Amino acid sequence: MASPVGASHQPRIAAIDWAMAETAAALQLPLVALAEKRQFLRASGVALPASCTDLGLRGAPNLEALSLVAPDLILSSNYYSFVEPHLQRIAPVYTRRLFVPNVPALPKVLYAIEALAGHLGHNQQGQKIRSHYETTFDHLAARAAAFADRPYILLTIGDARHAQIYGADSIYGGALARIGLSNAWSQGTKFGFNAPVPLSKLIEFPEARLVVVGELPLAARRSIRQSALWSALNPVRAGDVVHLTDKTPFGGAPSALRLANHLVTALEQQ
Repeated sequence: MASPVGASHQPRIAAIDWAMAETAAALQLPLVALAEKRQFLRASGVALPASCTDLGLRGAPNLEALSLVAPDLILSSNYYSFVEPHLQRIAPVYTRRLFVPNVPALPKVLYAIEALAGHLGHNQQGQKIRSHYETTFDHLAARAAAFADRPYILLTIGDARHAQIYGADSIYGGALARIGLSNAWSQGTKFGFNAPVPLSKLIEFPEARLVVVGELPLAARRSIRQSALWSALNPVRAGDVVHLTDKTPFGGAPSALRLANHLVTALEQQ
């Protein structure tokens, strides 16, 4: 991996948005503050400095705590535009539109690496790190070619009767396409997934491999085992279901690459 951006002078960066936090992490820029830090650490594979301050909820960050941190720059996205006027009183805000309905998110989060690096005056370094991600995706695509014979459904199970299905505009759907695998779900989605979708909808995709993303809620875990509908699905009967622990569908390039890596590895081991 390339060396950190601006290693000689690290700006004090805070993040409200998780995808932008992961973008900073991709550039090896340590965060001094992050909204919902504990949840982020549980959900993502990104390490944070122990000194990183938890700013509370992403939708209602603790402005007093943010002021005390005195960041040089605050990272945000179109999700949190309503709070930006308050953030701008504390420090400059750098924001990007990453998740837009029916617009592929993966190119946006990959380009965000270059864009943030460029904003900080390190264009070349940002290009190198973006290139590293693209090369790693290429290597995964070569491994995934052996499993491109059938389409896939990426879903998170909410309960025994409903799921969230990830479309082409999600980073998960984008990661699937980036490694050369097809998404059986071609219908429109909203901000990355279509929810709630009745599990009965999966009957329409008998040839698809199912990729269950994230851990099942305890109640759903028990109910699914007893569900006649779930048991009757072709992929379930054939044992063609992959379970992944990933749970940051609104993360950045690191989360997209992590899902692609986990999926290819799981397929190879299945």
